[in-house]
Amino acid sequence: MGIISDDAGQFNVLVHALCWIHVERNLAKLMGFNDEQRAALEGVRSTLWKLYRDLKVYKQQPTSEAKQQLSARFDALCATKTCFVTLNRALRRMKHNKAELLLVLERPELPLHNNLSAGDIREYVKKRKVSGPTRSEAGRRCRDTFASLKKTARKLGVSFWHYLLDRTRGDGQLPALPELIQARAGSA
Repeated sequence: MGIISDDAGQFNVLVHALCWIHVERNLAKLMGFNDEQRAALEGVRSTLWKLYRDLKVYKQQPTSEAKQQLSARFDALCATKTCFVTLNRALRRMKHNKAELLLVLERPELPLHNNLSAGDIREYVKKRKVSGPTRSEAGRRCRDTFASLKKTARKLGVSFWHYLLDRTRGDGQLPALPELIQARAGSA
């Protein structure tokens, strides 16, 4: 497996690929100031989505011919010159990140985006924006531990509240989360 990120430096470890959804999101934030710029942006975004759809197909049936074609299409997209300077810069950045964006051509098992894992921390990020950061390392560890337990319990269909009560009271009525994970993995 590998790490799929939005190009944040701390994730550039091991096998690292970039999230296509984040790349497109950066393009979606651009605003053309005239019809020509808006048309250029729409054309690039449309081409990017077509490439993305074809990468999804490639993942299911990878071939060396498709790999070469997809790589060439990516190069052509990044070589696009428009009347929109900011869009041209975004395309140059994509070209610079080609190896991480097209890692899926070498490793088809890698996902093209990290939306599922990003969704796992979205609740925490919203809370941090409202409440601010923790005041200590112990507070951060406690927050992260409980957030992880809560998400894991939810994914396993276990009430987090009931799980906490079971553990704090020592009832032992609910199986430990690692046991539930192993059972789920065994049935998959």
